[in-house]
Amino acid sequence: MKIRLTKEFCFEASHALNNYDGLCRNVHGHSYKLFVTIKGSPNQDCQSPKYGMVMDFGDLKRIVQRRIIEVYDHALVLNKDNSFVSAAKSMNTKLVLTDFQPTCENMLIHFAQIISSELPEEVELQELKLHETATSFATWCKEDNK
Repeated sequence: MKIRLTKEFCFEASHALNNYDGLCRNVHGHSYKLFVTIKGSPNQDCQSPKYGMVMDFGDLKRIVQRRIIEVYDHALVLNKDNSFVSAAKSMNTKLVLTDFQPTCENMLIHFAQIISSELPEEVELQELKLHETATSFATWCKEDNK
């Protein structure tokens, strides 16, 4: 029997899209909501403290907190080639430089790689959903990326 678990995370971050032809070329912020869905079989060892669990929600929280939230929360996220980088460095602000355009879509691809590498072998990352706003979000699904 396979079960999916989802945990929600929130973080605040700003970004600017390099060479974009709209308003998002300017530095601006979002209240992000990240939904992480994993899939696996519940532990059937009745002697285990994790009996009946696919994965302890606390363990999943620690992974995402350490690898995503602590890095991105209240950070300015820029492509390393963005013209704002030198100004941001001079302001001594929390800065995350990426090799990719920091769109919602590309951030999901990056987050999927990070989270997948941290999960126990018997647990699969199934889906990520990242809301930039209350009405705008992107979704990464394992089945689409095989």
